Amino acid sequence: MKSTGIIRKVDELGRVVIPIEIRNKFEIAEKDPIEIYVEGSSIVLKKFEQNCIFCGSTKDLVEYKDKLICSKCADNLMKLKEEKKN
Repeated sequence: MKSTGIIRKVDELGRVVIPIEIRNKFEIAEKDPIEIYVEGSSIVLKKFEQNCIFCGSTKDLVEYKDKLICSKCADNLMKLKEEKKN
């Protein structure tokens, strides 16, 4: 990880402000969802992106029974279904 040199204090409600320069760099807008990860002794914030439940891809997603699947995985599922019929 690379230090930005920016230090912020946690307020009484546990909030930390992400500086505008960092929000702009990562295209984080007001009300965008942010994922929180723990990596060893580090807390990592990441802009949330919906992804395929099978491969994790964020491109060409389609919804099936309230789940997101990319077109590649959907094609693979169709092939499996066809092979099972034969």
